[in-house]
Parts: sequence; structure tokens; C-alpha cells
Amino acid sequence: MLKPKAYLGWNVDFTQPSGEPAFTRPDSVSWRVFKNPVALAIGGICAVLLEFADPRIRSGVWDHSTFKTDPAGRSRRTGMAAMIGVYGPQSAARRIIQGVTHMHTRVRGETPDGVPYRALDPELLNWVSATASYGFLTAYEQFVEPLSETDKNRFLQESWPVTRLYGVERPLTSLTEFHALLEQLMPGFEPHPINEEFLTIMKSGRTASFVPRGLHSMVVHAAVSILPASVRERLELGAEYTLTDRGARQTRALGQWANRVPIPNSPPWEAALRLGLPRSFAWKTPAAQAEILLTKAPV
Repeated sequence: MLKPKAYLGWNVDFTQPSGEPAFTRPDSVSWRVFKNPVALAIGGICAVLLEFADPRIRSGVWDHSTFKTDPAGRSRRTGMAAMIGVYGPQSAARRIIQGVTHMHTRVRGETPDGVPYRALDPELLNWVSATASYGFLTAYEQFVEPLSETDKNRFLQESWPVTRLYGVERPLTSLTEFHALLEQLMPGFEPHPINEEFLTIMKSGRTASFVPRGLHSMVVHAAVSILPASVRERLELGAEYTLTDRGARQTRALGQWANRVPIPNSPPWEAALRLGLPRSFAWKTPAAQAEILLTKAPV
């Protein structure tokens, strides 16, 4: 029997309760995107850079989390929270999200320039949610496979139930809305040494053990490459972070390989078991998934 995964003091078992649905369907675009660890690594780094561009979020994370001292643990917890929302049984997802939100009630303070912040500020919640959606979706499309506009919008809409549980008041309906929000917040963005420290930690490989040794810098450069050009310029991430053509080809090959190779005992593997589907369901083509679901009761 598979052991539940520990997260913030709770045991999370993606295989139980049998038959309990997740917030996203197994044939969703979210199941397709979140199963790919390469897209998640690249998209996650991109999202953090977009968040850290805002000094309020940067100060909140750096001053109130364990990222500086335990980057691997902090990254695993953040990744698990994302996986719970996509693959976990709804009851477990609600429990975890409630715990995270409760923890965030204590996150408040001032930036070095004296600007007050609090983690549950609606504007910051909207931006953090938007950066995650943009990062994961863009990384998947750039380094795994193209997605139609319909699938991109489906991906965003599939996240609404979970984002609203986190307190997000304006979840994205399109990437056009992401860019509008970006333009609204851009005047407050600034470069900062913490960005460089964060990228140095990520290049060290301490938070992404699944990436083959020696490829960590390439993943970081890939993340910088999908930042909107205006943000990269504002953060002063120069030529030293440029992804070469060779690096782009290698990253794409790695992402496409990860899209085909099931990961035993991972959240999508275990969630499929919970729903009575083949363990490798998330790694099958959409056509193959549709054929399997036709023979099953509604999920």
C-alpha cells in the first residue's frame, strides 16, 4: 500500500478515498500540463521571478518563509500544494488550502522602503495566481508542445475552483488579462539582489533533484527566456541569462521526453488509481484518454 505524503503536518494520500474526484477532470488540460516536471520547474521559476518583481511579495516570501534556509523543502511544499489542487481528492485539497490560507494570515510587514504588505491582500493574491498560470502554461507550450487558444483558456478556467479557495477574487480568463494585470503592476517592479540570490539557489540544483546534473542552469535560463521582455528588462536579467539555441533544443527535448515517460507513485499516477483509471493515464494522448473514459462511469 502506498504511503500518504506528508505536507505541512497532514498526510495526503492521492489514492484515497476511492473514486473521490479532484477539482480538475482526468482529461483536463491541467492534468496534461502538471504531470510534466520540466514544465513545472521552468514555469515555477518564471512565476517566482514575476512575483519577486513586486517588492511587497518579495519581502513577504523572503522574510516569512524558509526559502533562504531550506529551499528544497520550501519548493517541495509549494509543488505539493499545486499538485493537491490538480490531482488530489477535493476533501484533501480543501484541507490543505485552508491550512495554507491560515498560515498566510500571519504574513504581513513592510518592505525595506516602508511599503506595507500582507499576504492576503487581494491585489497580491490575484498576481500570485496569475504568475503561476502564466508560468506553467507558457513553459509547457514553449518546451513541451503547442496548445490551442481553446486549451489555454480551458487551462485557466480549470483553476478557478482552487484559486477561489485561496481567496483569489479575479482569476484569469485569458492570457490577455494576465498582460493587462502586468501593465497595471509594472510601475512598482524593481531589480533586487534577492532575484540573483534566488536564481543562484535554483542553478545549484538544490531544489530540483529530478533534473539531470548539469542541466540546472539551462532550466533557469529557460525560465528567464519566457518572462515578458518588459519584465526581464526591468529586473536587469541580462545576457548572462540568455538561453542559447542549443539550450532551447535540449530543454525542449527534455520536456518532450518527460511528457511520454510515466513517473511511478507520482500524484497523477496515484490519482489515476483513485479514479479507477490506468496508472499511466495522464501520459496518454488525449485521444487515448477519451477512449478509456468512454468505457468508464463518469469521473
